[in-house]
Amino acid sequence: MRVISGTARGRKLKDIPGDDIRPTGDMVKESIFNIIQFDIEGRRVLDLFAGTGQFGIETLSRGARGAVFVDKSPDAVKLIWDNLKICGFTENSNVHTRDALKYIERCDAFDIIFLDPPYDTDLAGRSLSKIIEFDKLNINGIIICETKADTNIGGALPPGYALKEYRYGKVKITKISRNEK
Repeated sequence: MRVISGTARGRKLKDIPGDDIRPTGDMVKESIFNIIQFDIEGRRVLDLFAGTGQFGIETLSRGARGAVFVDKSPDAVKLIWDNLKICGFTENSNVHTRDALKYIERCDAFDIIFLDPPYDTDLAGRSLSKIIEFDKLNINGIIICETKADTNIGGALPPGYALKEYRYGKVKITKISRNEK
């Protein structure tokens, strides 16, 4: 698992062996960043269910202003800090050992939000509902949600939000954009 592009391009990120963390595959990760490549620079990023931190780190490498990483696993949080050190991004990053749903209720709004919760849970839909309910996505913001291909992440979106889905084998990427208030 490496940083694809930007100032940390080619840096190898650490991973935890086993099934506790499921890093996004290289092909899917590259596709995600092809989708949002022109929307990253200068933006404030939230990486929920951060795992290794690869999404937030990739955005920092590509010019994001700052990133916040949230994961409830202390092992994942330690891994994220290690990966931030490897890439030299500790100064414009915050890492929290917290439950993602509780964090959403109290955090500031963000320009880009990554949701990559454990598969076979309802956390993607619940997280999206909380982000909308607590108004945590800025205008012109983007949510990128990774789920299994057959996962439905929720009901109707409020006005001003648009949804587009991309499928990569057994993985679905949902891009949700907010264009107006």
